[in-house]
Amino acid sequence: MKLRLIDVRGTSPDYRTVVPRGSVDVEHAVEIVAPICDAVAERGEAALREFAERFDKVVPGNLRVPAEVLARCAGELDASVRAAFTESIRRRRAVAETEGTPALVRAEVAPGAVVETKTVPVERVGLYVPGGLAPLASSVLMNVVPAQVAGVGSLAVATPPNAEFGGLPHPSILALCHLLGVEEVYAVGGAQAIAMFAHGVPGLCAPVDLVTGPGNIYVVAAKRYLRGLVGIDSEAGPTEIAVLADDTAVPAFVAADLISQAEHDPMAGSVLVTDSPALADAVNDRLGAQAAALGTTDRITTALGGPQSAVVLVDDLEQGLAVVDAYAAEHLEIHTRDPYAVAHRVRNAGAIFVGPWAPVPLGDYSAGSTHVLPTAGIARHGSGLTVRSFCKTVHLICYDEAALREIGPVVETFATAERLPGHAAAIAVRTRGEGSDLW
Repeated sequence: MKLRLIDVRGTSPDYRTVVPRGSVDVEHAVEIVAPICDAVAERGEAALREFAERFDKVVPGNLRVPAEVLARCAGELDASVRAAFTESIRRRRAVAETEGTPALVRAEVAPGAVVETKTVPVERVGLYVPGGLAPLASSVLMNVVPAQVAGVGSLAVATPPNAEFGGLPHPSILALCHLLGVEEVYAVGGAQAIAMFAHGVPGLCAPVDLVTGPGNIYVVAAKRYLRGLVGIDSEAGPTEIAVLADDTAVPAFVAADLISQAEHDPMAGSVLVTDSPALADAVNDRLGAQAAALGTTDRITTALGGPQSAVVLVDDLEQGLAVVDAYAAEHLEIHTRDPYAVAHRVRNAGAIFVGPWAPVPLGDYSAGSTHVLPTAGIARHGSGLTVRSFCKTVHLICYDEAALREIGPVVETFATAERLPGHAAAIAVRTRGEGSDLW
């Protein structure tokens, strides 16, 4: 097993077109999920049960998981797993408490002219937790903790039912919901879960204002189809890792980290960017043996052998930085001399893992950072899921009469230039009394 080689040394191409990336046809998936979403809107709970039988091969006894089941799953947790969950929650909450913005910021732009920016949490949020190739219990805390810190008043979690557990979702997911104090949990997966959140289902689930959380292509397609009716965090594509490394990197570490993302999904992208051919060879030499020792070898082999994964050879660190900034990876690891300084030169990445002792799986679970991150180059303009993702801002415009009179002519001039006389008249009727007999 070896990563294919892309050699950009001595050239300066558009790196966005050179570096490989996994892709999915979301538009085609939208055609598939549209009737599913429409059916949920029209037939509610009956449609949810029909799709559970079709896609999950099991119909839950209760679409809403009873609170006593959540408590039971928490009580049955292995002590070491419970401790891991608890510590990961603590660390994510500690970081989340630094992520917000002041509730109210005041700017006085002139005497008597004040604009306040009020930050308020979204009222109700639906959080999606995947349960496909891996039951991502970690996604529960990554969604719930920042939403709670933001002050969201109503939280609901949806996650697929599982035939192995009699139609209930995976017990770890349910246990983590209980530990976080989330009692509204639905055994509903896929596009139908997003539709349930967006439209609401009478007697079962009230509609939400925002849907967050990762999922497969059909979840992504449902978010695209329903966006506007409901807010979404992002359209997440296949997961990806880029490693920027020089000859000081430890080959075994780099190989292990590339593998760790490859095992998520056959479409996952693993990219090594380096100016050291010797490191590239050493990493490739280790991939096969490391992957063979794991139970996810097939997924890893497919992902690493796909067109979305490669070694990119560069002339030096400067070119390497240009490559990773163009790629804008979901996860970027820095394995170089003075990795902290290099990390601060990177502009585009979902999250940056600095040095050999900060691998991506640390961020997946227990670093305290978010693991809900922008993929597909969205890190060039977007961010991961944080407390701010669950907040919105509102301006409060407070002008007294003198302040309006002072700026009024400017507003009228601007409105007239835009050929909007009614805008100008709304100022003039106050500042000059013009046309006041008409109002």
